[in-house]
Order: sequence, then structure tokens, then C-alpha cells
Amino acid sequence: MRIRTFMFMTAMLAVGGSAMAQATYTDKNGDEYKFEKHAFINVQGGVQHTLGEAKFGDLLSPNVQLGLGYQFHPWLAARVAVNGWQSKGGWNGFETAHTGNPYTNDYKFKYVAPGVDVMFNLSNLLCGWNPMRTVNVSAFVGAAANIAWGNDEANEIGNTLKNLNDYNMEYLWDGTKVRPVGRAGLAVDFRLSDAVSLGVEGNANITTDKYNSKKADNADWYFNALVGLKINLGKSYKKVEKPAPVVEEPAPAPAPAPAPVVEKKPEPVKIEAIRRDIFFKINKSLISEDQMQKVKDVVEYLEKYPEAKVTVTGYADAGTGNNRINDRLSALRADAVVKCLTQKFGVSRDRIVSDSKGSRVQPFADNDSNRVSICIAE
Repeated sequence: MRIRTFMFMTAMLAVGGSAMAQATYTDKNGDEYKFEKHAFINVQGGVQHTLGEAKFGDLLSPNVQLGLGYQFHPWLAARVAVNGWQSKGGWNGFETAHTGNPYTNDYKFKYVAPGVDVMFNLSNLLCGWNPMRTVNVSAFVGAAANIAWGNDEANEIGNTLKNLNDYNMEYLWDGTKVRPVGRAGLAVDFRLSDAVSLGVEGNANITTDKYNSKKADNADWYFNALVGLKINLGKSYKKVEKPAPVVEEPAPAPAPAPAPVVEKKPEPVKIEAIRRDIFFKINKSLISEDQMQKVKDVVEYLEKYPEAKVTVTGYADAGTGNNRINDRLSALRADAVVKCLTQKFGVSRDRIVSDSKGSRVQPFADNDSNRVSICIAE
């Protein structure tokens, strides 16, 4: 019942994820990319540790996993995975009394565990979707059915012990047994190309006390450490094509008219424009003391040339945050300069034009220099 309930919830999450708006990403060159839903496969191998009383190394077993999943949203995916090979159990120096003859032994059996996982890409969830990110960290929870068989070694040990209860093997089983499993874990994917990532995964699995044949009055656990490849089946994003510029045909030249007699007027004095770049600290919109002189330079220019106006444009660096955060931060930086000009130095608001570009436009090659408001007065 629990497995069916989990699968129903997974299906609901999948439907909800497919209805979400597709995410977009804009790089430092202004190119825009759109997320594409896609399938993927996991092929992994590694080692399992079955929790027990024997030495750690004696309870290690080989382990493999094959998964087929679907990425519904930048941070939400579902995966059907089949995990299996071998589990172990055993003791190390066990005795119920100080007999001087402790018991040490281990045994192994086979299993395969098909299941369903819901996966959450924490990197995209917390930092925004970025198809070029090198490292992605995901968490997942799931449920499976553990199908175990080949428990002959445990049965042979149990049948030869004179007092079965001394060795806690009250849950001996043979044949094939199916038990419910709950599991959770973390996966780290290192991007090799658009289609292939190198994945490292660790998962913890919990099942009934009867799994390793020994009665312990608590659940049995096994842990898998896996490494392998994640392969995207299809494109995971597409580049948004920019519309081609519209070129208007020039109008036919009118017939030349007689040149009017124009009195010569003295040419106006040309005003040379000035530019001041006011830099900010990371994630800040407060003008520091060492940048205030640049604001004063703009004020002096406007006082000298009463007809001049100033354009203030705020920016944020593309290496920090995401578009939503950077759009707000760049607007605050532009507004900070406008308020300083009007409220501190009395510049009329109708002589100021303000704008903000977020991190979609990067005026400087150096990432940190793009935490700036650029003022151009002319």
C-alpha cells in the first residue's frame, strides 16, 4: 500500500512539473537559452555496506544500478531504478557469555530492488537554472521492493548452531522473499558535455528486521556508494534565436529644391560629455565614500552646463546570483545614484534618465567590475 501511495504521489508531481513554465537562462553575452524536458539514463557500479556486527570490510559487497528517468523541470525529476547484486550479514567475536570461544562468521545472499525515486536538483532550485553549470547536486527519496534469494549460507550456519537464539538468527528464511524498502540519498553530477555527466551517488536503504536473518528488534539497513554516467536522451536546452533586424527600404530622394538663403548663426559651443563609473560591493547598493567623488564630478558638470542631462544605468555581475536577484540589485544601484543626485545635491529629477540591465549586459570583461552604475552626462 505504501509503495502504491508513493507512486501515485510521484505521478502527481510529474504532472505538476510538466505544467510549470519553462525556465530560461541568459549568459554574459546576452544569448538566451530555454530549458527542454528530456529523458535520461543512469549506469552505475560501486559497493554496498550492509549494517551489522561484523567488521566493516567483511560486510562490503559489489553493487550495480540502472536507472531511467525524466526531467520535468530544472529542479524536478522522477526515476525508475533497479539496484542489486549482493548483501551480507555476520558477527565479529560474538558470545553471550565469557566462554573464551567467540563466534565470528559472515554470509552473503543475492537481491534485486526495483523502485521509483523523486529527484530534486538543489543547485537549480537554490541558484537558478544554468545549463552550463559544472557541478549539480541533487537529493532524492524513493521506495522499492527488495527481492532477495540465495540465503543458503545463513541457513547452513543457523542449522549447525546448537543454540539458535544465542546468535540471533530467529528470522532465517529460504526461497525468494519480497520486502518493502524506503530509501533516500544524494547525487553529484559533474558535467562533461551537454549529453553526458559523471555521477557520484550515495543512498541509504531501510527494510524490515528479517532481511539479514537475525533478530535485532529494529530495521535492517544497507548503504550503496555508486559512480557512473548520466546520459541525457535528447536536448536538455535550446538556444533562443534572436529576431533578424528589419531593414527599411530608403524612400526615393525628392527633387532638389532651390537652396534657401540662410543667415549664418554662430555655432553652439560643443559640450564634451563625461562618464563616471560608480562601483559597488557584492550584493550591495550603497554608495561608498571612495565612490562619492565621482557623483560630485557629475554634479559639478551639470552645474556648469545647465542644459546637460545625465543617464544613470545600473548593472549586476553575471557570476553571482540569478536573473531575478540581479534585476532587482541593478535597479537598486541605479536608484541609489539618482537619490544621491536629487536628495543630497539638489539636481532636478527631470535632468536624470535612469535604467537598469541586471546581469544580462556586462559592460566590463572583469566579472566584479560589473557591480556598477554608469553615469553619462552630456
